[in-house]
Amino acid sequence: MLAGCGSQGNTPLHIELRTRGLSKLPFVIAYDQGLYAKYGLDVELFMPKPEYEDGIEAKGGFLLRHGFAEPPRFDVIVDGGTPMILDRTTNAAAPREVIIASNDCVVRTHIIGRKGITSLDELEGGRIGISAHVRTTTAFVALMLAERMGWDPNQDISILRHGRDLDLLSSGAMDAIVANERIFAEAVEKGYPVLADTRSWNEAIVGNSIRATREWLDENPETARRFLQASIEGLALFHINPEVAMDVLVRWNGVPPENARAVYERGATFSKKPYPCYDGIENVMRLYDSHEMRRYQGSDFYDDILLRELDEEGFIDLLYE
Repeated sequence: MLAGCGSQGNTPLHIELRTRGLSKLPFVIAYDQGLYAKYGLDVELFMPKPEYEDGIEAKGGFLLRHGFAEPPRFDVIVDGGTPMILDRTTNAAAPREVIIASNDCVVRTHIIGRKGITSLDELEGGRIGISAHVRTTTAFVALMLAERMGWDPNQDISILRHGRDLDLLSSGAMDAIVANERIFAEAVEKGYPVLADTRSWNEAIVGNSIRATREWLDENPETARRFLQASIEGLALFHINPEVAMDVLVRWNGVPPENARAVYERGATFSKKPYPCYDGIENVMRLYDSHEMRRYQGSDFYDDILLRELDEEGFIDLLYE
């Protein structure tokens, strides 16, 4: 199960996956299938505990980040690009990270209502639950919903953190939640109404991205290139070999086998050529407009040179032949 562990002499690399979401799965596939070692990397993978008890634990990045141990210096972080952009424009101490690749550039969550609600119109004046942070994809989708419906997100609806829980729907504490793939599968199984599949919106977002500091990237271009190669091959395996992808999903994340396909299919929109989410960056800059945001251009948040080189060399196309 730890096939990704590198051999002696490979370049050490500390990677943190900030969540266990589906968009992180291609990176776990690369680790599980030994692809990082194949490209000369000795990857140490840090990520939160699995949401299901049968999953495989890694290094417990969640615990490390919350002060229970001294974390290593992460070379590369795999997480949403939206939180990075908002951190850089609201936090003076934020690291100067850039996005070097993104595999999740289109909103693909579901809006799940409490039982008895049948349309999005009924949510006006209601409460919408999102995840723990206002800088995540779920918050972005809630703001996008308000914009599409012509609502003031501060006056016409309530967007509440720590509200993305089916128990809060059943109790009536929330009128709707923005659900990730795991909660979506459980909601359908329990008969909650699906008010919107946001994939139909075809709206750009800065979703899951490979992020590194400008300093690290400038000092380690070859390591970054090899990490990209292994990760892109893991992404290709996700697309061309669903059985491998679902097997890793079940073993590592502990997803019940009967739910694995429904969860896996939510990744159909993942980019095969994971260029940074250019349109999504513009969307984030517009939705979160501020005086500080206007100091930046979209290109300040990404560096796509290595990815373009790999693409022009034919590396990505060969993986799908």
